Amino acid sequence: MSRPPASVEPRWFGQPPGLTILFLTNMWEQFSYFGMRALLVYYMTKQLMLSQGHSSYVYGLYTACAYFTPFVGGVIADRWLGKRRAIITGASIMAAGHFMMAFEPLFYAALATIALGNGLFLPSLPSQIDDLYTRDDPRRGWAYNVYYVGINIGGFLAPLVCGTLGEVYGWHYGFGAAGIGMVAGLAIYLWGQRYLPPEKPMAAQRLSLAAGAGFDRATVLLLVAVALSVTVFRGAYEQVGNTLALWADSGVDRAVGGFAIPMTWFQSLNPLLVMLMTPPLLAWWHRRAAAGADSSPMTRMAIGALLVAAAYLLLALAEASSGDARTPWLWLVAFFVIFTFGELFILPTGLGLFARLAPAGLGATTVAAWYLAMFSGNLTAGLVGALWSRIAHDHFFFLLAGIAVVAALLLRSLDPLLRRVESAKASPTTVDISPNGPSMS
Repeated sequence: MSRPPASVEPRWFGQPPGLTILFLTNMWEQFSYFGMRALLVYYMTKQLMLSQGHSSYVYGLYTACAYFTPFVGGVIADRWLGKRRAIITGASIMAAGHFMMAFEPLFYAALATIALGNGLFLPSLPSQIDDLYTRDDPRRGWAYNVYYVGINIGGFLAPLVCGTLGEVYGWHYGFGAAGIGMVAGLAIYLWGQRYLPPEKPMAAQRLSLAAGAGFDRATVLLLVAVALSVTVFRGAYEQVGNTLALWADSGVDRAVGGFAIPMTWFQSLNPLLVMLMTPPLLAWWHRRAAAGADSSPMTRMAIGALLVAAAYLLLALAEASSGDARTPWLWLVAFFVIFTFGELFILPTGLGLFARLAPAGLGATTVAAWYLAMFSGNLTAGLVGALWSRIAHDHFFFLLAGIAVVAALLLRSLDPLLRRVESAKASPTTVDISPNGPSMS
């Protein structure tokens, strides 16, 4: 599908206006997700009186399912519903699930409803980004980082709004606010339809899929290997909303001049830092690229995992040095600075990589495969989180640092394969994987 030249196309913030619609829609979806997530562990342990271990399993299972259902939803969107109808249907189902969270007897049914709606919504929205650009549009390479900043606005606001409402006025008010956020995202998407490129009719889409070449073996191998590496990484990364939230409540001195910082506010630091750190980081990457010194995506992702390892190592040392006393809250702030810097290296890069390697007509399905890695990683995080109450907390943070280092080594080892895949896509040849190694055919 042809797009207007970048020089004549209207722009919002230097990008196609459709990108603003997409990230505002996801901003409110993220508001609802992170608002509910900020309360979830506290709600289970303080209101439903579930044990820490059981709560960790439920948390891990829910966040895992929220990233498993998109794989099925992506296939449904590509083959039957289309991206737009999938987004509208998924957003409506998720809004219903968030409102159901306000009623205790519906707790597990509400979590299942949100996960099902998320399956249709999550892969279809970012897979529309590439449709906004021509192949030679220089803005295309930075679109996913811009998108990532936009959605983190919702993640920043969510703990402040939903978390404060839940802690001060009652958990159900926080969950209700999350539902209102989801409705706002749906309204923005419906309003902004004129700024998005028209979709192919589904009959033409299926014909295009039947005629397409699909995935080559080398690309499948690369995507699977990246997904497995990210699974390991998220075993450490996803503790932010789980065991780290519990530590902020019981192990951190949150007093500032007689005022106790609400525990959910710390979860706003991560998205706030994403917004503050992304512009200078993009400028630095742009200068490196102009000088011919840009890092490959795999190297960039490996650096990100190492930075996350360093953040957890900092917490381990802080916890060990505090002894029986609570750790000063500034250590937690320092953790989030390093942690977020690493996140910016790995997560937007991985999402953009999966979207860029998608064959024609399989955009939502391929992006859903990225979220499938989130599923397995979050499930792993739930299992790892169950160790929180069984081992010393400084040892637990050392364990998380080790997990992130392993992920970094795995990601760095995939750089040669990525270079071969990208080289093959830039030429009419294809890469084949044989027992004797890759060969060109």
